[in-house]
Order: sequence, then structure tokens, then C-alpha cells
Amino acid sequence: MSVRQVAEYLGLNEKKVYALVSEDKLPATKITGKWLFPRELVDQWILETSHGGLLTDRMILGGGDDPLLDRVVMQLAAAVDGKALVSYTSTGTRLGLSLLARHRVDACAIHWGPVQESHLRHPGLIQGFPQHHDWVIVRMFLREQGLLLAHRLADKQHDLASLFATPLRWTMRQPGSGSGRFFEEVAAKHQLDLASLLQAKPSRSERDAAANIAMGIADIAPGVRAAATEFHLEFLSLGWEAFDLVLSQRVYFRNLFQHLLRQLRVPESEDRARQLGGYDFSHFGELVWSE
Repeated sequence: MSVRQVAEYLGLNEKKVYALVSEDKLPATKITGKWLFPRELVDQWILETSHGGLLTDRMILGGGDDPLLDRVVMQLAAAVDGKALVSYTSTGTRLGLSLLARHRVDACAIHWGPVQESHLRHPGLIQGFPQHHDWVIVRMFLREQGLLLAHRLADKQHDLASLFATPLRWTMRQPGSGSGRFFEEVAAKHQLDLASLLQAKPSRSERDAAANIAMGIADIAPGVRAAATEFHLEFLSLGWEAFDLVLSQRVYFRNLFQHLLRQLRVPESEDRARQLGGYDFSHFGELVWSE
């Protein structure tokens, strides 16, 4: 549909249509200088904005990677069967927020530094996006951050300084990842130089980092205890962080999102959290920020 046609279809004036496009709200594409609006996507947009999004049969999560959340999303996908699409793509915190701002994902997992500062850092991080006025932050859990270590390092007592002094192959996370940021700050606090480390193949998720070590591609990587447990690796704890979800208010009230919250607290999920280790659910589900 053209601008005139979509304006008539929605009962809006053309100026309002242009405003919705500029705000990246109304789905459109520009071809040879003219805006065109796929009718199917416009209908989907109407459904998305109706009743707070309660009728939407899709939920895509992006942002930080987490082994437990990944399993819970798979459980939810199996529970809803073919009635809805539920998926989780690990992009890292910053890229996930950019995708959320462009409506490419419905929720973004973020973790950005030590838990003691999360009440300031997480709101500060999302306020760099104009869309944050419509967003809320929901606490999922606390996670134990540290270093994933190859088995051959298990027979020695290690601290951060000794690991920096040992010739090891490090697989580091991509820019904008929360685990990478956590480790960078710990290293800076101990006045350790990241540039002195021997760099192996980079990794783009918790599991990618753990797999690189398990496959012998690297010896050590920043990551969470749960990833070390999954791949039977050694783990050196460096502290705890808050793992939160950022999403719009209308997505918060979707049936699918509320189903996800319930799925995280079923006995099967709680048992898996205990098996993986490094999780604290004492503030689960709390609305930690809203404008």
C-alpha cells in the first residue's frame, strides 16, 4: 500500500503515517523514493498494538546469553507447541538493546557489571535509547560470574594475577557483551593488562566460550558458573551480577511473557538451576525499573 492507501486503511491522515514511520513503529520500506507498506505486516502491527499485545502469538528474546533461560525458553516452546513462536537469540547486551529499540526482538536480557551497581547501571544503560520511556526492567536472577578454565588447569590453585602471568590462550567475548564488560572491570580493578593476553578464537556467547575450551581451541574465558558446569570445566569465581529482562510495558502483559515467568519457577526449572549452580532467585520477577 502507498502512504495514501495505508492512511485510508488505518483511518489516519498522511502526516500521522509519516510520523509513525519516522518513529520506526509502522512497518514500511522505501523503494525508488516512495514509502510502501506490506498489508500483512500492517495487519500484524495492528494486532501487536491491540489489547496491550495480549493476542500476539510471538515472543523473541535477545541480548545476553544464559544456559538456564535457554532451556526454559525451549520448555515454553514445547508447551505452546505450534500455537506460538518462542525463541531466544544470544546477541550480547548492547546489540540486544539495539534490536529491541528497532522492534526486532520483544525482550532483551541485560547484565552489566556487579550486582551492587545494577540498580544504577541497568537503567543508565537503557536510557541511551529514545524508546526507553516505554520500557521496564524485570529481575530474572543473580548469576555468578568468573572464569571458565580447561581441565588441565584443575590441579593448581589459581588467582587472577597468576592466570595473567601464565601463557594461556584466552577466548574473549565480543564488544558489548555483559560477561566481557564484567571481566574488563575486574582486570582494571587489579591493574591487569588485557592487551598482554594471548588471544585465541573469540566467542559470542557463554556456550560458545565454553565450547571453545572444551574443544581445545582455548584454555580460559570469561563466563558464568552455569556454562562451566554444562561443559564440565573448572571455574574461578569473580563475583555476582544481576541478570534482567528489558521489554516494553505491553509485552510485559502478554500471556506468553507471563507464561515464561511461570515456567522459570516450575520444579523442573528450579532443579536445573541447582544442578547448574551459580543462580540466586531471591528477587525473581521484581519490577526493578519503570518510568
